[in-house]
Amino acid sequence: MTTQTVPVEDMARQRLRKEGGAWLKQRREAAGLSQRELAERVEVGYYTFVSQIEAGRGRIPSERYSVWADALDMDARDFVRNIMAYYEPTTYQILFGDERKA
Repeated sequence: MTTQTVPVEDMARQRLRKEGGAWLKQRREAAGLSQRELAERVEVGYYTFVSQIEAGRGRIPSERYSVWADALDMDARDFVRNIMAYYEPTTYQILFGDERKA
């Protein structure tokens, strides 16, 4: 039986996804929304989709960022800038350096 190791890059990606999910949960709660209410606002069929993203087991498709920003009562540019730090950290670093906007 062989033991499979997880590459360091995958571990870092998973950690960032979980952090991004925690950020999204914080934004959802600040907007006073349940997972079900957010799922309705972003027009996904199941609130479990929101749950999976908040747990770091998925990501929001980029073509849906504006919908999610609206649902969370956020400026779309602020939303994208924040989510990019978790989903595309290399691109975020190139564009914004060490600035972290929460």
